[in-house]
Amino acid sequence: MISAAGTMAVLFDLDGTLIDSAPDLGAAADQMRADRGLASLPMERYRPMAGAGARGMLGVAFDITPNAPDFAPLREEFFVNYEARMMRTRVFEGVAELVEALCARGLQWGVVTNKSVRFTAPLTRGMPLFATAGAIVSGDTTPYAKPHPEPLFEAARQLGVAPDRCIYVGDDERDMAAGRAAGMRTVAAAYGYMGADADLTLSKADAAIQSPMQLLQLLEAA
Repeated sequence: MISAAGTMAVLFDLDGTLIDSAPDLGAAADQMRADRGLASLPMERYRPMAGAGARGMLGVAFDITPNAPDFAPLREEFFVNYEARMMRTRVFEGVAELVEALCARGLQWGVVTNKSVRFTAPLTRGMPLFATAGAIVSGDTTPYAKPHPEPLFEAARQLGVAPDRCIYVGDDERDMAAGRAAGMRTVAAAYGYMGADADLTLSKADAAIQSPMQLLQLLEAA
């Protein structure tokens, strides 16, 4: 069980933790298959890899890795497709209520994502949920991305809170590794996009939740 005593802020990963972007990410990649005359793949193939962004979606769609010579142009094509769809993304059920409850308890909150500001900025500006976020750190806000702890340190600085007074919630092993490296307590969002790394992600977390509102139970149990 996580000890939440002394918590002043809660930081969240974005995709798979606060927002369900898998349908839009999967559709962006599957459109690329359609454009090449390939058969469509079911969303169930894409969803577990949604947390890995372009790397995950292109891996499912074309069985390609980032070190392949034609990965970069495919990634940019994917980004263009995704930009045309991303404003249809919705928050997970219970997230809005969780954020409201955190604010009512006087806790600050923010976002730390590996998604680049190219996508994070319009998404967070266009969704009312993020109006009360005190920090939004994208994958290119600092010179590093998760699992490096610097993005989490940056979020803590923006909030004016010591890292060890923060909890970090995410659905990927990189989130747990980054949180622990930053000296934060970590919570695995088991309702997210853990996919094949589920066991590793859970093993590295201080606690796990099956729904967003379960985070309040951890805070209230401290």
